Amino acid sequence: MTPEQLRQQVEDWLADLKANQVVVLDVRQQTDVTDYMIVASGRSGRHVRSLAENLIEQSKKHGHQPMGVEGLDQGEWVLVDLCDVVAHVMQPEVRDFYQLEKLWSRERVAEPAATSAGS
Repeated sequence: MTPEQLRQQVEDWLADLKANQVVVLDVRQQTDVTDYMIVASGRSGRHVRSLAENLIEQSKKHGHQPMGVEGLDQGEWVLVDLCDVVAHVMQPEVRDFYQLEKLWSRERVAEPAATSAGS
């Protein structure tokens, strides 16, 4: 699976469970660690954990073992490292505080979907 295909799959898996404000950042020119960062919000700790668990389960089903997962127990900010794609699933307050998009937003691939803002 190419990095672009994996990015699209992660976006789809997040959409399946109604992630909010999904932003995809192309960071290939900024770091060698990953190609894409995806930042998404969940409505609660339970929703954040469900979104992250779905990413982990789906990626394994498709033969892409996560390299690491951090924060799953707390459910405030879960990082799922899929090598070419790193997903950050956060509660809105945590996302507002850390503002990862501002840190990495040199190259955006996609803006948040209009339908997810009101969810």
